Amino acid sequence: MYKYSNVQISLADFKQPVGVSLKESNCWVKKAQTIPWLEIEKRYAALFTNRKGNVAKPLRLAPGACIIQAEYGYTDE
Repeated sequence: MYKYSNVQISLADFKQPVGVSLKESNCWVKKAQTIPWLEIEKRYAALFTNRKGNVAKPLRLAPGACIIQAEYGYTDE
């Protein structure tokens, strides 16, 4: 099961507990803006036809983790 949501918070709404905010010039923000998340999420959600069972993790979690892993050269361990 996948709960599709096209709601993504804006940078202005992203608040850290210590008052730090993300800037448009941040390299990770720029990378995220180059990926067509909405189109990918539509295709991803279509893979989950069964309405039973645990809810799948959000789409951005897995590719985001893979991008970070590749960027910093982390292993799978």
